[in-house]
Amino acid sequence: MSRIGKLPIAIPSGVTITVDPAEITVAGGKGTLKQFTMEGVTVALEDNQVVVTRVNDEPKNRAKHGLMRALINNMVVGVTTGFSKKLEINGVGYRVAMQGADLKMNLGFSHDVIYKVPAGITAVAEANTITVSGISKQQVGQAAAEIRALKKPEPYKGKGIKYVGEHIIRKSGKSGKDK
Repeated sequence: MSRIGKLPIAIPSGVTITVDPAEITVAGGKGTLKQFTMEGVTVALEDNQVVVTRVNDEPKNRAKHGLMRALINNMVVGVTTGFSKKLEINGVGYRVAMQGADLKMNLGFSHDVIYKVPAGITAVAEANTITVSGISKQQVGQAAAEIRALKKPEPYKGKGIKYVGEHIIRKSGKSGKDK
């Protein structure tokens, strides 16, 4: 039995979950999320809890069991508290500012980089720190990864965009001997 999949998901107050054969809908104070159901996995509502079970012990169904439970749990957490990721910009002259709902960044290129924030995601820029937040964990992570990919941190001076708390492995510079 899956250690993750067998755990029931408690439904907090203010959250409604609808289970259809084709999809699961989770609605809460911050919004509504939908997820399709996977073959070989059964989702049921029992005693103000969501229980995920699998049809049999085939490897495909065992893999889907824990995944489906984690996706539903992330939807419940998203509509109650939401998710956020913080990125920081390091480098001389590297800046970020809001331009309407979009991010305008100076990243050492000859032009400004403008990142259009997707629908359902909010981005806040303040003092070379970007906070990406939303109700969908997947969308928040994807938007943060796209922003980081605009200028990945380089290993010599650490200039670029990195997650807060991320450790960049540094390389030493030139190792030539003086004559």
